[in-house]
Amino acid sequence: MCPRCAAEAAALQESCEFMKYQYTKWDEELIRRILAERDLMRLFNYLLLQTNGDVDEALHWMKYLQEQGILGDHIDLEEFRQKLKKDRIIQERDSRHTLTPKGEKQIRQTTLDQVFSSLKSDARGDHPIPREGQGSSEQLPERRPYNFGDATHDIDFNESFTNAMRRAGPDRWSLTEPDLSVRQTEAATSCATVLLLDISHSMILYGEDRITPAKQVAMAFAEMILTQYPKDALNIVLFGDDAIEVNVADLAYVGVGPFHTNTQAGLRAARQILLHRKHHNKQIFMITDGKPSVIRRSNGQLYKNPIGLDPVIVNRTLDEAVICRKKKISITTFMVTADPYLQQFVRKLTELNKGRAYFTPSDRLGGYVFWDFMKNRRRRIR
Repeated sequence: MCPRCAAEAAALQESCEFMKYQYTKWDEELIRRILAERDLMRLFNYLLLQTNGDVDEALHWMKYLQEQGILGDHIDLEEFRQKLKKDRIIQERDSRHTLTPKGEKQIRQTTLDQVFSSLKSDARGDHPIPREGQGSSEQLPERRPYNFGDATHDIDFNESFTNAMRRAGPDRWSLTEPDLSVRQTEAATSCATVLLLDISHSMILYGEDRITPAKQVAMAFAEMILTQYPKDALNIVLFGDDAIEVNVADLAYVGVGPFHTNTQAGLRAARQILLHRKHHNKQIFMITDGKPSVIRRSNGQLYKNPIGLDPVIVNRTLDEAVICRKKKISITTFMVTADPYLQQFVRKLTELNKGRAYFTPSDRLGGYVFWDFMKNRRRRIR
């Protein structure tokens, strides 16, 4: 071997000793198993939401689907159950299986991934908002001329010196105000949000399941705020005959009850929570499919009228929307029904609050919720 070839061989051998990875043949069967496992987990999570977090019932439905030929015979459901226990997604207590805290978080993360995968790629970031907010600022690549009152720490001195050199040359160099260039910035607003979730019976009426996608969006929304916006505040309020606040971890177990729709109680509970928050921006996101059909009188009794739009119930609810507006609390309503009769009420509520309303099918609910939230988080600072 010639000296040059020997040196190259030695160098190659030396570099191989530092290699961290060993590449093997593409295992197509392994990839199929991984994809199948992901689909199985997605199905399990979906059934968990439909069964209000009942692990044993969700596993029972998976077995039923296999008996009906929907799941292939090659899938070992017992092995899948054991893997869930090994990964600490579920645990066994008193001869029943329950979700662990890790399992509850895993459902939220999975729903977040699903919602984001359905959005356009440009919807993943934050977007400018048209109104003012308070929070930290973030520099942008754009530059603009200096204006009186701009903060000195936003001045790009490198570009400013370059401007001065171009204007006067190196011999007669001087820095003047027209040479100054300022970095464009955005302010990341700090928000306090209450997510109102309708759990009245109409959310499963006429054979249409609206509560499951609503819960998916609520869980994904909560996970996004917890992980990406830790300075934000998020509360979850359910409303049926009355309103009740629940923890994020409770969302997997939420179910529809034999309730009417007390929208006034939901808005009032959300307002009371937000008034105790120090955040500059306060907002209510309400997911509902029905009209208000009940209020609680001052004596504690429920006044119900499920037929039509009762003027007493409607006026009390609209009064709450006006109070929220006066307290600078905006209401964004996501209406998962196409009934023009009900949409008319939502438009009136939105007009009085000066908020926003979206009329969307349940399968596109997540896109509307996330798009609205993110586009209203930032504002451009001049």
